[in-house]
Amino acid sequence: MEDNTQNSSPEVKKLGDLINDIKTAMLVTVSGGNSLHSAPLMTQEISADGSLWFIISRNSQKASDIRNENRVNLNYASGNKFISVTGIAELVDDRPEKVRELWSKAYEVWFPQGPNDPNVQLLKVELEQAEYWEGHSNPVAKIINFVKLATGSHHVKMGEHGELNLRH
Repeated sequence: MEDNTQNSSPEVKKLGDLINDIKTAMLVTVSGGNSLHSAPLMTQEISADGSLWFIISRNSQKASDIRNENRVNLNYASGNKFISVTGIAELVDDRPEKVRELWSKAYEVWFPQGPNDPNVQLLKVELEQAEYWEGHSNPVAKIINFVKLATGSHHVKMGEHGELNLRH
């Protein structure tokens, strides 16, 4: 994933740091009948303004869902780190240079004609807020906290939790 958050707000930089090493997000959309639908996506970029960029199929259920309801949730998880992001999705059609910028050979499995495939669709998610949980990665810290918990200590910190306001 390309991280372009160098000149961003502290909140956007923090989110970039949190998701930078996580390749796949689960995109949650609202389907017809108000049911939720989840699908995996590869995050291609977090931009300086706090938007996330993806490449999807124009004919996918994700694209259809977003045309009807553009509020989405993205979930990232890796090891002891969990991030939930809400935002407004936009299907972008007029940026062929952005498709080429984000393109990787891996997409040719789905889009055999390459970045000019007529089924290629850009998805931009303007982020509103994020919530994250990071557990201790140090095994000794984990053991100490479990012992404190078992002995009735009320001052056990199992990791870090935070919220980020990402509205532009």
